[in-house]
Amino acid sequence: MKKIIISGLLFILIFKTNAQQTPPPPAPVTETERKQVIDSICSLLNNNYIFPETAAAMCKQITASFQKGAYKQITDPSAFAQKLTEELQSISKDKHLRVAFNPAMITELRRRAAAGNNDEIPEAFLKQMKAGNYGFSEIKILPGNIGYMDLRGFIDTRFGGETANAAMNFLSNADALIIDLRQNGGGSPSMIQLITSYLYGPEPVHLNNFYFRPTNENTQTWTLPYVPGKRRPDIDVYVLTSNRTFSAAEEFTYNLKNLKRATIIGETTGGGAHPGGTRVATDRFTVWVPTGRAINPITKSNWEGTGVEPDIKTIAADALETAQLKALEKMAQTNEQAKGMHEWMLATINARKKTITTEEVTLRSYAGSYGPRQISFENGSLYYQRSGNQKYKLIALDKYLFEPQGLENFRVRFVIENGEVVAIKGLYVDGGSDVNKKDKGF
Repeated sequence: MKKIIISGLLFILIFKTNAQQTPPPPAPVTETERKQVIDSICSLLNNNYIFPETAAAMCKQITASFQKGAYKQITDPSAFAQKLTEELQSISKDKHLRVAFNPAMITELRRRAAAGNNDEIPEAFLKQMKAGNYGFSEIKILPGNIGYMDLRGFIDTRFGGETANAAMNFLSNADALIIDLRQNGGGSPSMIQLITSYLYGPEPVHLNNFYFRPTNENTQTWTLPYVPGKRRPDIDVYVLTSNRTFSAAEEFTYNLKNLKRATIIGETTGGGAHPGGTRVATDRFTVWVPTGRAINPITKSNWEGTGVEPDIKTIAADALETAQLKALEKMAQTNEQAKGMHEWMLATINARKKTITTEEVTLRSYAGSYGPRQISFENGSLYYQRSGNQKYKLIALDKYLFEPQGLENFRVRFVIENGEVVAIKGLYVDGGSDVNKKDKGF
């Protein structure tokens, strides 16, 4: 949602700049200013909020609170803004709607308006987007040729389009794709449209509709007829969510879920489906007013207040492993190597769920030289080293099977004969193995 990402990040940017300059404490809120703020907010809500009846109910609430003297003891401007936000949200349940004390932002907005540059993006904001790689935090190929993309924001394609194209083309040869939105708070529909277009063929697919109350306008979003690179309409897609996944990140998730184009894994999302933007209420206060609502072409509804329910529910911290297992499990139906990788990863996950204890005397018996491989016992733990290379701590998966910490594609199994350690067997994620006998004298 375009205004969400620009207004929200601009607010953060200005706030951080002012915080660094450590301005003097703001003047306290007076009774006259409190009334001005409430009257202005009510006017903005009644004229612009997506649901007129809800706007009227919110205004009735804060006006009544003012008349009862509920705000008289609040002199701190930020505390007053927070209290108004809480009261407005108690009626609307709209997490996008919020009041803020931000005179610096108001000064900037008015400067841009006076110069006729309402669409101008401050240079500092552009640098901030670039420093964040336009939301693309990590792109990589996981074991089993599973593509992984950690996307922290849907930045408008005017700025992030080139990076998005590079990311999608990097992942274009993967056998499955995981899109991680667990730390994604929203952004622009144009980025949703671009990324989704890579997941379909050239024929247009209807993604979403929006209605905007101030202009009485309906808009539609469809996939693009052209993308600069390889489309993957055949790839299995998994979207990871948390309760922090919000706004445009929810739209992306909701679209793909209802189109049955992706499997959603994780937690129910935050529940914000109303786009809008920041409005100036007074010289010191702004209000973020949701002016539109999403209307999905399949459900005829949206995720406002409810969030997007995942297909597979799990805590956010376990979502990535769950998605990897699901992808490998699906791939294993036609790929023997994927089957081995699935079993490999499953063993690791199951081992993490239980505490494995091995007596010190047993661990010490594993220490020794095994050809080019060295096993040492130090400070109560075993360590693995090959030919003088880096040393890795061994993590027990069972009594005899260990994984070098940091080497997820390799394991060591100790071979026991007649109660004695005679060799170690190196196991590789691709199914390969090799054996090194324990040197005599150990």
